[in-house]
Amino acid sequence: MPHQTNRRPPSFRSSELSKPWHPVSNNEAQSIAESLYGKSGSTKRFESEKDDTFLLDCEGKGQFVLKIAHPSESPEELDFQVKLIRHIESEAPSLPVPRVFQDRHGQILPVVRTSSGEQRVVRLFSFIPGAPLATTTSKPEQRARIGELLAQLRHAMANFSHPSDSRVVAWDVTHLLNFSDLIDYIPDYQRRDWVSAALQRFAEIKPRLDRCRRQVLHNDFNMSNLIVDHNNPHFVNGIIDFGDAVRTAIAVDVATALLNQMPKDPGDRDRSDLFDEGRDVLRGYMRLADLTEEELRLIPFLSMGRLAARGLLTCCRAQLFPEHSRYTLRNTEVGWMHLAWFNSLSNDQVSDLLFQ
Repeated sequence: MPHQTNRRPPSFRSSELSKPWHPVSNNEAQSIAESLYGKSGSTKRFESEKDDTFLLDCEGKGQFVLKIAHPSESPEELDFQVKLIRHIESEAPSLPVPRVFQDRHGQILPVVRTSSGEQRVVRLFSFIPGAPLATTTSKPEQRARIGELLAQLRHAMANFSHPSDSRVVAWDVTHLLNFSDLIDYIPDYQRRDWVSAALQRFAEIKPRLDRCRRQVLHNDFNMSNLIVDHNNPHFVNGIIDFGDAVRTAIAVDVATALLNQMPKDPGDRDRSDLFDEGRDVLRGYMRLADLTEEELRLIPFLSMGRLAARGLLTCCRAQLFPEHSRYTLRNTEVGWMHLAWFNSLSNDQVSDLLFQ
């Protein structure tokens, strides 16, 4: 039976998840690219959660990604993101992360006023060709390569700091309990019960999480943010989208990567273990980086917490912004299957998942 919400405003601080914006058209994006960067070409919109993102094709003179930030995103937090990418380029130039370009005046974060009157921060990145991993398949050793890259990325970011690196990011699962009141937005009682159970379990392990090692991390190592090519012997062409990067627990970053390898086909719902592919990623990760036993025991709970966060945040946004609901909910349905599986396990079974 669906639950009727009164659509009360969300209580969380992350304003980019709760405020509308006026989309920039393709023609206006082309004008912005020409004016700021002197680059002429066609634009094609990419779907995104909270900004306007375009592929800029300059017809034989290169392809780029033009990002026009959500009007509520602060310049300080965007500065954190671009400086982090440049730091990775400096520390580990072989890592396949996008390059950031200055505008004609040497600015990394130029500001424009759009036709709707909004002040928006603009960034221009290199375009990385290939297919998002979410649109293709992978083999065990390719997934191990993904784990190796996550470990290399962790090492490259280990000594990075910025005044905005401890910002509150809704998708940082360490803040999950702050969003529990969004449960009213989940339009199904059984699913609300699954989330409620996950929240209770998360509350039990939260004191242990608070004692875990922390640093700046990608925090969104999902299959849409990994650009791959089966003809590339290294498999991964690019790691994109540092929009959720933040100082958080190392275990949270790994949990997100493992969760996003869980099967997407509902036909797999009878599998007894949905962490099989995730263990391939973990195997590669631990070739190059360490995890304590405590972190390994917490990671499955953190994956479950990320699923609960996905249900809370996407159901909320889908009701606040129904025009974007298809994109917002694209991963939510299969997430309910995953959350039901976690809820079928005892606490000890969840804790032991990575020790099988």
